[in-house]
Amino acid sequence: MGVRGTDRPRSRSLGSAGEETDISVRQHDDDGHDGHDGHEDHAERAPRRRRRLLLISGGLALTLTAGGVAAYQSGLFSDTGGPTSFGKTEQKTAAAADIRPGVSMPTGPAAEFVRTSRLPDGTQIARTTLKGKKSGFTGDVWVWVPKEYDDPRYAKSGFPVLISLPGGRGYPKNYWGTGPALGLQQAVTDGVKEGTSLPFILVMPVINADTKHHYDGSDIPGEPKMGTWMADDVPDFTRANFRTFTDRDGWAFMGSSSGGFGAFKHVLKYPDRFKAVIASGTDFVPDSPLWRGNTRAMDENNPEKLAERLIEEGGPDVYVNFQIGTEESGRERAEQFMREYGKGPVHTRLQVIEDGQHNGKSYVRGMREGSLEWISNVMRAPTPDPAVG
Repeated sequence: MGVRGTDRPRSRSLGSAGEETDISVRQHDDDGHDGHDGHEDHAERAPRRRRRLLLISGGLALTLTAGGVAAYQSGLFSDTGGPTSFGKTEQKTAAAADIRPGVSMPTGPAAEFVRTSRLPDGTQIARTTLKGKKSGFTGDVWVWVPKEYDDPRYAKSGFPVLISLPGGRGYPKNYWGTGPALGLQQAVTDGVKEGTSLPFILVMPVINADTKHHYDGSDIPGEPKMGTWMADDVPDFTRANFRTFTDRDGWAFMGSSSGGFGAFKHVLKYPDRFKAVIASGTDFVPDSPLWRGNTRAMDENNPEKLAERLIEEGGPDVYVNFQIGTEESGRERAEQFMREYGKGPVHTRLQVIEDGQHNGKSYVRGMREGSLEWISNVMRAPTPDPAVG
């Protein structure tokens, strides 16, 4: 995927058999917490207003120069909140004969997106409300596509999808989509430039039906079908709106904490649909009180039971990457899972994040340190059209 320097600190990566390998580390000081308390007095506000006016007037002058275009693209002038779309170079009227084998062109109907963020390279995060046809659940989904998606060379190519799930309540927002400062999108962008990441489409749905309960990313009897929402409705929505791959080599999950559990569980439950997962600070068994002791339904959503069944059936192969920070608990549980179930078709790996905590900033750092390259190596890459210069 690329060559890295050797002058950086190292972090450890453990494979299924426990072998230890070195992966170069990039240090990040930001832990993802916002310390601003929202309070300031009148004396502080006046200089701030003057500085804002100076910034605005300077920005207007900047538009008169060639640099003004770059300033607009980098978000100096906010264009959030307006309607937007993806796939400007797509050949939507292309004949079936022009579609490459294994590529699924957008099937429609097209969703209505509202731009919520713009990154320095001009790419955007947008939100839409999805009414799940199979689950019956309605919730928001955020999407980011890499710059390569609108490159004419890739207009007929599919792109790999990384369904990204948040921790906590995961409703009504998904912090991977609403918090670009966490760095997930930038990590993919930088990885593409360095040859250590595929240009993933990031699809970021809510994972719970309300703010009161955890649904374990599952179809709990008598409750909203959050498992069907993530395993069926979200992929169907993605295929309707984006160029994707028809086989599971183009579909993966990532998630943190409770979202890591949902991501982890879905890959083991539907190995014919999804190939790999990055599960950070994850839970290992369903623990929502909404199960009310329904053991059979819980077992159908228990990663340990699912891995055991997959091993007995002999496949298909799935790839599980755990991420655990040294400042959080859970490493022993991950290593136990790897010892007991990391065999046969279940391929496991552990990314140890030095000084990493139980938060998104740490997990993105772990992805930069090796997990993003690892998942890129097992997923399908988009291919350019040799006829397009």
